[in-house]
Amino acid sequence: MATVAELKAVLKDTLEKRGVLGHLKARIRAEVFNALDDESEPRPSLSHENFLINELIREYLEFNKYKYTASVLIAEEHLRQEQARGSNAENLHTSPTVKR
Repeated sequence: MATVAELKAVLKDTLEKRGVLGHLKARIRAEVFNALDDESEPRPSLSHENFLINELIREYLEFNKYKYTASVLIAEEHLRQEQARGSNAENLHTSPTVKR
């Protein structure tokens, strides 16, 4: 019969292989940041230029498969995952989809 430690190791390994463990860790980090965020201190308004910069950073992270880092950025910046990519691509003069 397997010990508790062995079962934990197998479960952790399985979750890592499926990519679930990294996602859970990123989600927990994002929630911790949200909990620590000082709601009494207002955020500065996001200019159009800063919005485009944030979108470029998010797309870079997603393109390079840094999906957990991107999820923290999205949660912290309160960005929606599905932005109007067509309008952003027109503003940046890029194609709306990039394939590897």
